[in-house]
Amino acid sequence: MPDVYSERARDNILPLSQGKFFPAVFDEWRVTGQVKDHRDLVATCHLCEQERLRYHFEIANRFTRRTMWVGSSCILRFGVAVYEGSRRLTGKAVERKLASLIDQVRYDACLAALRALVRAERDTILENALDYLKNHGSLTPKFAFVVLWRLKEQGIDHSPSFFKINLRRQKYMRDMESMPASRVRMIWPALTAAQRKKAIRSSAESCVEGVLLG
Repeated sequence: MPDVYSERARDNILPLSQGKFFPAVFDEWRVTGQVKDHRDLVATCHLCEQERLRYHFEIANRFTRRTMWVGSSCILRFGVAVYEGSRRLTGKAVERKLASLIDQVRYDACLAALRALVRAERDTILENALDYLKNHGSLTPKFAFVVLWRLKEQGIDHSPSFFKINLRRQKYMRDMESMPASRVRMIWPALTAAQRKKAIRSSAESCVEGVLLG
């Protein structure tokens, strides 16, 4: 980051802090866990004033109670404290935590979009899938296809990794084996590596193998 960004950060952080020395004042600040997804590169970091950010992270001062919305680069550069419970994270764990906060806000947004779709279209199948997800924290293979297909069809921002698929019951394994190859391909990215191996072992002749060969 050019020096100009550090100068801007100093000018913006000192008036909101108890301390008077930069960058020592960052010891007063911590990431709150609140994230804003602006859906496009339209945000500006309130600390260094870097433009074209999609995500804002809230940081708060433990003495003055002031808050700022900043980019992840400033959190990493200036060592703003990031916690997991009562434990302060260090190194790569900080980057993973920030990534998980982004994933959570994206997940919440895509679920909200799906619920809006249910209300608009009165889609009972999708509604049942979302109810199952809410009650079990995972999806059956059939429900996973419905959810991922509607997300793709509607152009809703998501990642297949947001959704866990339940393959613990034999019925769900059989359901996946009987699905057309195109549907298996749709849910395949959401499966863990262990689930993929299990699926291939369970039926080498099924369409599951076709996902890898096709």
